[in-house]
Amino acid sequence: MKVTILANYAPNAYKGLIQGSDREAAIKTLFESVGGKVSGVMFTRGAYDIVVNAEVPDQAAGMGLALAVRASGSVTDLVVLEELDMKAVLAAANKAAKVYKPAG
Repeated sequence: MKVTILANYAPNAYKGLIQGSDREAAIKTLFESVGGKVSGVMFTRGAYDIVVNAEVPDQAAGMGLALAVRASGSVTDLVVLEELDMKAVLAAANKAAKVYKPAG
């Protein structure tokens, strides 16, 4: 399953960055620990400090690593975006649309 992670570092984490903490290596190790693989890490300017593109074996693995990162206190905001199979989503939407009766 492909995921994109958007995050902002907490003030205490900036200290580690300034002191030379290799966050890209740490992120790769984190994903590998749940059977995943990182395809890209970008440190960004704007709404988020970092964007990670990766793959994880399943939703539990992705949410598990997100939970571990949140629990560490090193981020103030973390968003996990999961890639969707739009053909499957549209097939389900078409089935639901045939039977859904709106109010009114």
